[in-house]
Amino acid sequence: MRNYRIVVIPGDNIGPELIEAALDVLETVQKTEGDFKVAFETHQAGAAYYAKTGVAMSPETLEACRSADSVLKGPVGDPAVRTPDGIEAGLLGGILRSGLDLFANVRPVRLYPGVSTPLQGYEAGGIDYVVVRENTEGLYASRGRGVGGPNAMADTMIMTRPGVERIVRFAFNLAQKREGPPSDGVRRVTCVEKSNVLRSFVFFRDIFFEVAAEYPGIEAETIYPDAAAQALVMNPGHYDVMVMENFLGDILSDLGGGTIGGLGMCPGGNIGDAYSYFEPVHGSAPDIAGKGVANPMSQILSAAMMLRHIGEAAASSRIEKAVWKVLETGDVRFDERGRAVPGTKAVTKAVIGRLEDS
Repeated sequence: MRNYRIVVIPGDNIGPELIEAALDVLETVQKTEGDFKVAFETHQAGAAYYAKTGVAMSPETLEACRSADSVLKGPVGDPAVRTPDGIEAGLLGGILRSGLDLFANVRPVRLYPGVSTPLQGYEAGGIDYVVVRENTEGLYASRGRGVGGPNAMADTMIMTRPGVERIVRFAFNLAQKREGPPSDGVRRVTCVEKSNVLRSFVFFRDIFFEVAAEYPGIEAETIYPDAAAQALVMNPGHYDVMVMENFLGDILSDLGGGTIGGLGMCPGGNIGDAYSYFEPVHGSAPDIAGKGVANPMSQILSAAMMLRHIGEAAASSRIEKAVWKVLETGDVRFDERGRAVPGTKAVTKAVIGRLEDS
């Protein structure tokens, strides 16, 4: 029996509802697999925790994350909870990503059956790529460090050779494990960079091709971010793994979400050499908190990503197949705003039913 300890952070607003769904699915898959056991340890952090304590996360929780096999986190934050300088409080990205050196933000973009897409001509499986976003450098390294006054403000973007090398190498290693994009099956890594304007991106681009030479079996290409925004709408089936700076990855992964039914279908992982955590890429949706209509698929698929990362690939695949099946058969659906019909619990029950039957 393989045993794992997972720290669970329920998060804010719809976060606890989604975490409940994911934990129910995880409990089911470990029973049906029968050869591993996950122990869950819940810790509070986020906007509500900040409102009570003045900090988004306690040192004890951060240490628990370090000692666990991984972390499953619900969406956090609340626009109504702000720090004294006006920034939204309770966001944990800066704490966890920097504190645990989680340099790779991994965001799969996959079109599932039965999910509405605004793109004509694309069916289930026709969009299937991964955005690999550098997670500790880039423009967001300036978080809380901007300088200026009433008439001007500056945030600095930084890239280092070790930082760029490791994120690019992560992207190529990921491409080796995939089967290539839907359009042609050619394993490919696309670097999104703005080297026609900024020296920092010339630096990123040059290192990208240096690392690419170590992977002769994988096609390497580059594209400017403005062109990438168009290409991910007009020709998303071409892309396999895309690697980019922090801020660009934040934007383009959300654009990708818009092509596959919304962010409610988008899981995410934050991965380093020693630690990891997994979460939906969307916010905590205070407008629907407690209504039982939030789409739990992003959280369930994040749990599947977590299982694969800790070594339980078979259980991960079973969850992904169960999600595919309930959507393919129409067991569940989502309305035009991406809300679960008839509700969060019904979607979860349908996924669990498929797991138990498989």
